[in-house]
Amino acid sequence: MSVSSSLPSASATTATQTWLWQGFPITYQTQGTQGPAVVLVHGFGASLGHWRKNIPVLAESCRVYALDLIGFGGSAKPTPGPLQPGEQVEYTFETWGQQIADFCQEVVREPAFLVGNSVGCIAVMQAVVDHPEIGRSVALINCSLRLLHDRRRATQPWFKRLGTPLLQRLLKNVWLGQTFFNQLAKPATVRKILLKAYRDQTAVTDELVNLLMAPATDVGAAAVFIAFTGYSQGPLPEDLLEQLPCPAMILWGDADPWEPIALGKAFADYPQVQQFIPLEGVGHCPQDEAPALVNSLLQTWIGAPSHNA
Repeated sequence: MSVSSSLPSASATTATQTWLWQGFPITYQTQGTQGPAVVLVHGFGASLGHWRKNIPVLAESCRVYALDLIGFGGSAKPTPGPLQPGEQVEYTFETWGQQIADFCQEVVREPAFLVGNSVGCIAVMQAVVDHPEIGRSVALINCSLRLLHDRRRATQPWFKRLGTPLLQRLLKNVWLGQTFFNQLAKPATVRKILLKAYRDQTAVTDELVNLLMAPATDVGAAAVFIAFTGYSQGPLPEDLLEQLPCPAMILWGDADPWEPIALGKAFADYPQVQQFIPLEGVGHCPQDEAPALVNSLLQTWIGAPSHNA
């Protein structure tokens, strides 16, 4: 079931629809009337609007779908906890993977090319590992390395091994967590974070800041943030790459300060990774910072003969 609605936080020229999943409203956008299906999945704290520079270009030859993961963007932000349809949900990659798989089955209705950025890469891989029938291929853009994961902690400096769990415990305090979130969810703070993440400073526009700020005022946004910052379990990207049932392409901005390409290059060794393409002088969100480059690479990947056999 879906209904049309406007999305002022993304683009004045687009519209979104609402899909009901587990009793929760999920926001998505679709463009294009012909060609293969492509599903775009954003990263942590972002939304489908982060693909606003990619959707119209890809839609010239594809049917493009972009959705907001539950807890983000215009989608519902229910209370964290074991799944109770319409009431609460666990913010894990298993949850987001199931959401993506159900979206592909109920809305897209055919195997798709799945594209993720950052933690969206993990969600996309989880979806196709659990439901191989939904994916033709995956494209991973600056995949999250999950450096705060429990299994990563042993390789971290001592102060990070001790400091991260302490911060996570402090944030679980409702007042402290809300206060911390309120300090982050300010335009000046968001802009400062983006200026670190993007090498091209001109890409950090008022539009982008407003796009990321808008969902932060929604009821439940702080609880989602706290739940995810305390999530140190679940899959690592290499766990999912080992099980991936379809080919993969990896794009990686080599100026990413959060997900170092030096560590990401190890992913090129997995059999399903057909291409690992460094993007010179690009930061954490190449689809937004260098859209022309990313769009061209995605179009070539989607059109590859091996994918259309």
